[in-house]
Amino acid sequence: MKLHRSLFAAGSALALSLGVATPTHASEINPAQVAGETPLASVHTGETPNLAPLWRDKLDGKRQVEMWAHSPSMNRDVPLVVLKASSPNRPTLYLLNGADGGEGPVNWVLRTDVLDFYADKDINVVIPMSGAFSYYTDWVEDAPSIGGKQSWETFLTKELPGPLEQTLGANNQRAIAGMSMSATSALLMAEHNPGFYDSVASFSGCASTSDPVTYNFVRLTVNRGGNEPEQMWGPMGGEYNRFNDALINAEGLRNTPVYVSNGSGIMGEFDSPQYLLENGVKPAQLASASATLGIEGGAIEASTNACTHAFKVKMDTLGIPADYNFRPAGTHSWGYWQQDLRDSWSTIARGFGI
Repeated sequence: MKLHRSLFAAGSALALSLGVATPTHASEINPAQVAGETPLASVHTGETPNLAPLWRDKLDGKRQVEMWAHSPSMNRDVPLVVLKASSPNRPTLYLLNGADGGEGPVNWVLRTDVLDFYADKDINVVIPMSGAFSYYTDWVEDAPSIGGKQSWETFLTKELPGPLEQTLGANNQRAIAGMSMSATSALLMAEHNPGFYDSVASFSGCASTSDPVTYNFVRLTVNRGGNEPEQMWGPMGGEYNRFNDALINAEGLRNTPVYVSNGSGIMGEFDSPQYLLENGVKPAQLASASATLGIEGGAIEASTNACTHAFKVKMDTLGIPADYNFRPAGTHSWGYWQQDLRDSWSTIARGFGI
């Protein structure tokens, strides 16, 4: 799958001539600067209290461990799957789940080889295993159906990084990546905190959130948790909604290596009956699973494809380079996001300077 690089008015003349983005330096801003006076999370190693997750048995208990952090702003314990770097003073990748939030069976740990893939990259990988239907953002209203107060951006950018990275012995380099719902979140957190992330990756997401079409894309996800987007960001097109529109705020990605991917919505290699059988779909369920991927997954991916092309236009207009992977086929499904772990690694590693 070919990566297409947007290089309009980007970097130095040498970078343009070589067709590569100008490398950036390590994070300019440390966690304490981002956190300010915000109370910090307390970080613990071991099983999260009162939780028996489906993914726990997947961890080897050595480098792959369960940790948890208590969020002061949300007054809740947030489980974390952590792959520890094999040596100290290494970077950290924050990898966000999609609409499931890691609370059910549809997450990075259970649906991909994420822990094996990053094992030899010598980085810390942190996967929050909570936050279903939240967009990992700070809500203007509480949402009792998904746990009450939703202050995920505060937790992920202010409360958690300092104490967690200290616990891991990490350096001041970090990246953030997400897929589907959290692809939007990853872009926003990087945009809201320029210089805090060394790289950012967005897989099959929709940067725009504040026009009538994309606000209702958001509604479809938030409705699954029993809520409305007005509870999250206020009225469509309002000031706070626009603050949480990653298309509008794309300028915040300047000087940050960015990877963006999307399929076309046409069924591809990871939608074939053979692939589905090899990945645990029972023969009796094959027709139904294939139809779901082709119809629902295809429609969602075609929609995010349009969003991603609009994002590229905005980035090109601003003269901000990014690594784009527009697949000619592919639905909104895990086989492609597992491949994105591999395809995005060069962008993430470039941000880390490794």
